[in-house]
Order: sequence, then C-alpha cells, then structure tokens
Amino acid sequence: MSPAPIEHPPDSPPVCDYEGADYQTRFWEQGGRTYEDQVEAIALRRLLAGEQGEWLVEIGAGAGRNTPRYQGYRRVVLVDYSRSMLRQAQARLGRSERYVYVAANAYHLPFASGFFDAATMIRVLHHMAEPQRVLTEVRRVLRDGGVFILEFASKRHLKAILRYVLRRQAWSPFTLEPVEFAPLHFDFHPRAVETWLRQAGFRIERRLTVSHFRHPWLKRLVPVRVLVALDALAQLTGDWWQLTPSVFVKARAVPEAAEPAMPRPRLRFRCPVCGHEPLEETADRVSCPQCGRAWAIHDGLYDFKTPIHEPGRT
Repeated sequence: MSPAPIEHPPDSPPVCDYEGADYQTRFWEQGGRTYEDQVEAIALRRLLAGEQGEWLVEIGAGAGRNTPRYQGYRRVVLVDYSRSMLRQAQARLGRSERYVYVAANAYHLPFASGFFDAATMIRVLHHMAEPQRVLTEVRRVLRDGGVFILEFASKRHLKAILRYVLRRQAWSPFTLEPVEFAPLHFDFHPRAVETWLRQAGFRIERRLTVSHFRHPWLKRLVPVRVLVALDALAQLTGDWWQLTPSVFVKARAVPEAAEPAMPRPRLRFRCPVCGHEPLEETADRVSCPQCGRAWAIHDGLYDFKTPIHEPGRT
C-alpha cells in the first residue's frame, strides 16, 4: 500500500514546512543563539513553576530543544510538521515511554478533545497565517483548567518603534494587524494575540518579555552570562509592558473543571480530516473507523502528515 499525497481539509491554511532543513544546527548550534536559548529556558521555568500533570503536548517541537524542560509532566507528545526534525528529536531524546513523536498539522491536531493537561507553542505562532484558528485548536485538545505557554514574535518592540519613527519602515508597530516580513513569517501585536487567546477560551495569567538584548553587537560586546542575568530581571516587567521581540504568555483553559482530571494512560487520537474520535490503533497504524483513512506508525513516529487511504487504495 503506497502513501497518499498530503491531505488536509480543503480550507486548511498554508503550512511552513521545515522538512529536511538544518534549522537546529544552523540556527541554534552554530548561529550564536546561546543567549536566546538560556533566556527562553528561564521564561519556561518561571511560567511552569508549580505546574504538573500527566500529559503535555509540545506543538512545533522541532528537534526537541525545549522538551527536557517540561519536568512537571510525566509524558510529553512532540508535534511537528517536519518528520526530519522529529527524527532529530528522537535521536536526541531517545525512544523512551516518556516521549511520543507525532508528525501533524497544528491546524488539525490529531488528538482527542480535552485530553492534555498542558500545551506549549514556542517560536511557532509566527509561522501561522491564521493564528486565531490554531489557538482555538490548542484549546480544543486541552482539558478545562489546562495550562498553555505561548511564545510569539511581537511587532511592537523598541527597534521597530525606532525604525518607524525614523521612517525607515512603512508598517506601524502600534496597529493590531499582523505584519508578514517574509513568506509565512509574521509579527503580531501583543494586544491582538491576547484578544485571540480570550476568544479561543483562555484566561491570561502572566506575561514575560524575553530577549531584551538580542542585538548582535550587544551579544559580541557583553558576556552571555551578563546578558542572561539582565534579561532574567527585565522579564519580570512583562505584565506592565511588552516592548521586546519575543513575548511569553501563560494562559489557562476556561472554564476550570470542578473535579480533577481522570488518569489517561493511553494517548487518544482524533481523525484530522473528518474529526472522528477516538481512532483505532494497531502496531503499525492508526485508523479512522468513520472515514476509512489510516496513518502509519514507523520507527516510533506517528505520521499524520501523509494518510493511507482505506479501503481500496493500493
């Protein structure tokens, strides 16, 4: 049985695909991003302090850079549209019971509704042509009261404001509409993102501003440990103002459940095309009993990117 072409519902927005890219090596390991990595680690540690649960889904996990930082959760599901990035994560983290690797489209997450205790989306929203739609999908897979950590690229940062005042850029950092500075690369206004979160069913609990000192000449002149220490202090102003290129938000899925969530020992899937849940799982595939589609499981990777049509497809 041969794989079918990539198939999603006809109204699915375009997706930024990192398949085969050397992003982890080129951008993070060789790109002088130690400062950014460390300040993001601090932000995640602060926002997840005291949070714990059974299942966390990491949307846009890439090569698993942040995955080991989710220590409060027993199982972590790494989701990315790129199979090659997930294979890098698998090589880095191993094929233990703690991690599940799923290639899927964030607009059509293949998970049962209300399943996860927590979700993270770091350096992902800026690739979303329809950000409110993907935030609504994240809310769907979270249980009531589940925590969501979102990072987004802000258009209202000091460099953009200065460039706008000096008339070196045409777009305004103060208006609410997104700016697409490259194909499928968007900056968003913080107030717009918070509005989308509330409309999707989240309550915002905390904000942190991150990467205050991202400028290349600062990173050349000042030791990384000093910049990280200064950024750690400056992050705490996030609830007062957001003037950095990166903003972290902690949100809570509402309404909160009156009773604690029941244990969920097995991951429950949903058909990303017809929406039926749960799906049926065997050793080598996950199948939808309603529409007849199936998705392969190979070498520990659930591949919801390429469906296998059944019955009758050869």
